[in-house]
Amino acid sequence: MQPQSSPNEIVRVEGLSNREFLERYARPGCIGLSGGVSLIDRAICRAQRHLDAEENWGAWSHAFLFQGQRVDGHQWVIESDLQLHRKHVILGVQENRIAKYFDEKLYTMLAVLDFGLNDKQVALLVHEGLELVANRARYSLRELFGTLIALHRPEMRGRNNVLARERSLYCSALVQQLFRNSGLDLAPGVDLKNTTPEDIARTTMPHVTYWLERARAKSKLKELRAGLRKRLKIRKPATRS
Repeated sequence: MQPQSSPNEIVRVEGLSNREFLERYARPGCIGLSGGVSLIDRAICRAQRHLDAEENWGAWSHAFLFQGQRVDGHQWVIESDLQLHRKHVILGVQENRIAKYFDEKLYTMLAVLDFGLNDKQVALLVHEGLELVANRARYSLRELFGTLIALHRPEMRGRNNVLARERSLYCSALVQQLFRNSGLDLAPGVDLKNTTPEDIARTTMPHVTYWLERARAKSKLKELRAGLRKRLKIRKPATRS
C-alpha cells in the first residue's frame, strides 16, 4: 500500500532498495532526482548552499525525466549526463535504463517528483526529450560554471547564463527546458540555464515528492565548527551566584 499523500507533500520512504523504490514510484512524466557522496556530487551540493538562508548544502546533484517502460520490459530515463564506458564516452542528452540508479553506493539519495500529468502532457515531454537525444545536445560543463557564478550573485539568476552555449544543456537545465516547452515552469524567474537540481526539488508546481535517503553529502567544515562549539560549551565554567 502506498503512503497517503497530498499536493506538494514530501513522503519519506524507508526500508526499500533503490530498485524497489524506483519500481514502485517512478512513472512516465515524473522527474527523478539523485544525490551521492562522490566528489562531484559533493561539489554540486555544496555550490547550492547559496540557495539556503542558513547555507545548508543542497540535497540533490542530478535530475532526469522518467519516460516509462519500453518493449524490453525496462523503464528508461532521458537525461543529460557524462557516461564513461569501455572505449566509449557519451557526453550529453541520452537515454538510459533506470537500472543505472540501482547502485546504492553511488546513489545514496533518490526522489521521484510526481506531478500527476495526463497522457498528452507526458507524451509531449518525452517527444521533446527524444528530439534532444536525436539531435545530440551536449552536456555543458562550461554552463555549470556560469550557474555557479549566478549562485554567488542572486541578481544574475534570472539573466542569461553568462557562459551559455548553443545546443548544450546540463541535467537540471534539460529537465527545466522539457517542462517549459510543454507549458510548465518548474522555477519561474530563474533562467533556463541557471536552473539547479535544488530549484527543481523546491518547485511550487503542484506535485508529490517520494524521497528515499540513506546518506547526504555534508559540509565537513560545518561539522567541525559544530563539534568545536559543543566542546567549548561543555568546558565553559559555571558562573558563581
